[in-house]
Order: sequence, then structure tokens, then C-alpha cells
Amino acid sequence: MRSLHIWLGWAVILANLITGLWALGAHWRQELRVAALIPAIYAGWVVTSLQVTVGVIALQSGGNEAGGLHYFYGFLCIAAIAIIYSYRPQIEEWQYLLFGVGNLFIMGLALRAFFLNPIPL
Repeated sequence: MRSLHIWLGWAVILANLITGLWALGAHWRQELRVAALIPAIYAGWVVTSLQVTVGVIALQSGGNEAGGLHYFYGFLCIAAIAIIYSYRPQIEEWQYLLFGVGNLFIMGLALRAFFLNPIPL
């Protein structure tokens, strides 16, 4: 379970980095606003949610090696997804900027959680 949690952590970081930069580019360049962008963003959020779920399962099964801030950053990732998604219809002309900054924020939270308490494989 620990190894899966670590690999999903890297997937969260990379997925949100790629989609965050892509969305920021799409805010300024029309040709980057392709149909695959929004599903890619949602896929990154699904990976993030899966990562938090695996972390909770690991915690419940006795794998309590991370500190309290690690758990807090995981919770903040889920909260950030909910906030970003809820603001999307209200600022439609700025949604790519919202997705870009939001996904880079999630990536930063994931990086902080990952390196806060590094767990060896």
C-alpha cells in the first residue's frame, strides 16, 4: 500500500503540473483550448482523489508513519478541487486561468506533502 501511495503521489504531482501549465497556456493561446484539456484536468483530479483515498486506507490499516501536516495537505488537495470546480461556472471567461493556477496549487500541496515526511519504499 505504501508503494502505491508513493507512486500515486508522483502521478498527482505530474498530472497537475502538466494540466496546470496547459490550462495557463490555454488562457492566453486559443489554439491550446482543445477538447482534451478539460477531461485531462478532471483525470488529474480523479488521480488526486484516488491518492487521498489510498492514503486514508493506509492510515486505517495501521500505516501511520506520516505526520499531521501530511494529512492536512491531502485534505487541502480535495478541498482545492471542490473550490475550483464550484467557481468554474461563475467565472467562465477566466476558467482556464482558474484551472491553471488551481492545478499548480494542488501540485504544490502534493509536493509539500510528499517531501514533508518522505517515506522510504
